[in-house]
Amino acid sequence: MTRVVVGMSGGVDSAVSALLLKRQGFDVIGVFMNNWEEKDENGVCTSQPDWEDVQNTCDMIGIPYYSVNFAKEYEDRVFSHFLNEYQAGRTPNPDVLCNREIKFRAFLDYAMKIGAEKIATGHFVRTNEQGQLLKGADPNKEQSYFLYMLKDWQLKKSLFPVGGLLKSEVREIAKSAGLPVSEKKDSTGICFIGERRFKSFLMSYLPAHPGDMVTEDGKVMGRHDGLMYYTIGQRKGLGIGGQGDGRSWFVADKDMINNRLIVVQGEDHPKLYREDARLEQITWTGDAPRREGEPVSIKVKLRYRQKDQGATLTYQGDKGSLVFDEKQRAVTPGQSAVFYQGDVCLGGGIVV
Repeated sequence: MTRVVVGMSGGVDSAVSALLLKRQGFDVIGVFMNNWEEKDENGVCTSQPDWEDVQNTCDMIGIPYYSVNFAKEYEDRVFSHFLNEYQAGRTPNPDVLCNREIKFRAFLDYAMKIGAEKIATGHFVRTNEQGQLLKGADPNKEQSYFLYMLKDWQLKKSLFPVGGLLKSEVREIAKSAGLPVSEKKDSTGICFIGERRFKSFLMSYLPAHPGDMVTEDGKVMGRHDGLMYYTIGQRKGLGIGGQGDGRSWFVADKDMINNRLIVVQGEDHPKLYREDARLEQITWTGDAPRREGEPVSIKVKLRYRQKDQGATLTYQGDKGSLVFDEKQRAVTPGQSAVFYQGDVCLGGGIVV
C-alpha cells in the first residue's frame, strides 16, 4: 500500500485531500507544519486552533497525525529573505518561497524519512504523467502561480487531490463526510501576519525611514512613512487626496537613493504602464521551451489571479526579459512573473 503524507493546514482543502486519498486506498498520514511560532495576548500559540482542527479532522477520517516544527527553516529560508526584499524597496511573494523551501523541500524530506512514497497538499493545481505542473480546474482558486519554483522531480513525488475539483465541490465533500472544517473560512494573506495590519507588522521588524512623496518633476505632495510600506500601483493610504485635478494618486516608482516616493495622478497615467520587464532568478519546472537567447512566445501572469497576458520571453541563464503584447500596469519589482503555455506552468522569474 502506497504511503502518502498529507500536509494538513487545518483548512478544508487539505482535509478533503486526506479524505479522498484514504477513500482511494492509500496509507495516509496527516502532518501539521508549524512554520511560525508566535503567541497571542493570552499566551496561546496562534497556530493552536489550526492544530486542533487537524487533530479532529484526522480522528474523523481515521488516520494518524503528527505535528512537525519547521519554524527555524522558515525563518532562515523564507522570512529573512522577505525582510531583505522589503528593506531593498521590493515587494516579495513569500508564499512562492515557502512552497519551494518548506512544503516541497523540508516537508518532502521529512515525509521520505518516515517512509512515505508521496506527499500531498490541498493546492488547487494538477500534474500529468510527465511531471508537468498544470493549472487547477477551478479558475477562481487556481494556485499554480505559487508553485512555479518547483522542479519536476518534486512534482512527481506530489499529489494534489483537489486540483481537479471546484471549491464548491470540495466543501460539499467535506460537508457530506461531516468534517469539522467543512464551513471553515479560507485563510488569506501571508501566514505569519494573520489578521494584523501589514504596516504594523513590518514596523516591528524593520526601522521606518520617512521621506518626501513627490511628483515626477519633484513637487512635494506629502510625506511617506517609509518606502517599504508602499507598492507600485498603490492608491490607498497615500493621504494626498484632494490635491491636483481631483483624480486619485498612485505610486509610480521608488527613489531609493533619495528616499522619495514618486506619485502620479490618474489610474491611466503612462508612468504606471510598462512595455517590458527585466527578470532574474528564472527557474523552470522542467525543460525550457527554447534554447537560451531564442525568443519564445508565452503567456505570463505578473500577479496572482491576473488573466494570462501575451509576451515574448528571451533568457540567458537565470536572467531574461519580457516584451509584452500589450502594456502592463503596475509591474512590480520583487513580484513573480510566471510563464504558461496553455494549462502548463513552465516556470517563472522575479521582476527586477
